[in-house]
Amino acid sequence: FSSTTKFHSTNNKMKLHYLGPSANCHGAIALVKKAKLEGEVELVDAWGKTKTPEFLAFNPCHMCPTLQFSSADSIWESNAVMRYLCLTFPDAEKFYPTELRHKLDTIMDWRQTQMYPCVSDIGSVVFGVPEDAPKALKAFKDLVENHFSVLVNTFLNGKPFCYSNSPTIADLSVALALTGLKGRGHFWDELPEAVTEYYQRVLDAFPEVAEFVGALSGMCESYKGEGADLHPSHDGLWA
Repeated sequence: FSSTTKFHSTNNKMKLHYLGPSANCHGAIALVKKAKLEGEVELVDAWGKTKTPEFLAFNPCHMCPTLQFSSADSIWESNAVMRYLCLTFPDAEKFYPTELRHKLDTIMDWRQTQMYPCVSDIGSVVFGVPEDAPKALKAFKDLVENHFSVLVNTFLNGKPFCYSNSPTIADLSVALALTGLKGRGHFWDELPEAVTEYYQRVLDAFPEVAEFVGALSGMCESYKGEGADLHPSHDGLWA
């Protein structure tokens, strides 16, 4: 795509439907706020609305984030939404630089297919998914021994952000997803230091989304339900 690519007329204000506690929504919210797109993109809290007929008319998958163009037209999936915003609005383009797009696309696909399923297997208990300790322990082992090694040694490789000295939508995609791990405090405590430092760098680069990330962090850290005390070192993972 060229730097002047426009997928959609911006004559009509778009709506970004989000769920506040969803880490998958935080990247798109951060991008809209950081690039000062709120004059073009309205942020809409979709809590309790995603299964309504009106919502299903433009997103039959009833998920967020959803970027709505009309009563019957939208796109969804977090990375697709962020790519679209960067390719449509000049003020967001720098977060998806042309010379790195092939690399950033690789990272975002890796996030969806490799890293995030493990994060979900660990953190979804906070949202009412039944506890599965063996699955969570296996997911954490995979994160630490495989996926975080790729993140730190290949994607970061001495740089503050993935393949870059400046943050991109790939960093929003990867780092903000890690908040969900805080639902199991012992797991979070055993994350590699390079990973938690990277997480904090991305948060510091996008203070505009701190309210949303903070709310999710608080929700996860206050979780006391089944599995909250599971410990990767004490429950058979590396014993």
